[in-house]
Amino acid sequence: MHTMKKITILVILLSLILGACGNKSAKPVTINEETAKCEICNMAVADNQFATQVVLESGKAYLFDDIGCMFEWFSENDTKEIAGSFVRDYHTSEWIEMEDATYVYDQNVRTPMAYNVISFIKEADAKSYINNNHGNLLKYDDLKKHAWPVNQEMKEMNKMEHKKQHGN
Repeated sequence: MHTMKKITILVILLSLILGACGNKSAKPVTINEETAKCEICNMAVADNQFATQVVLESGKAYLFDDIGCMFEWFSENDTKEIAGSFVRDYHTSEWIEMEDATYVYDQNVRTPMAYNVISFIKEADAKSYINNNHGNLLKYDDLKKHAWPVNQEMKEMNKMEHKKQHGN
């Protein structure tokens, strides 16, 4: 029985140690506005309430100027290595884990790439925004089904800007 206790304690300790290794929580990186570019549209990423980011298990971070760009990146890349995905509160610009935020899709709000989705730490804040403005309340699972309509005028402006930057 004494040996059984030792084995049980050893199994519990190993479980705790291995569990701790797998639970490394990713942290958002600081945005340097002088150099930060969106991985999708190549536009500057402002350190504001529209910025989003994905942090891989390796520590590499991908920055986006609009949550719609981040979802476009998700659709084009392998997401198995993601350690954390972050959005910002529309009012405070505080980082939030994407799964924990509440979202509002409002065609009247202007986000950098006109995907028109904003995020909130508190669901009550999102509902208050809708009551005072317009929009539809979305949860994380709703974002995965969201159509992500692209503002064609904004897309054309970005193509022209890209050509101008690259001399085409």
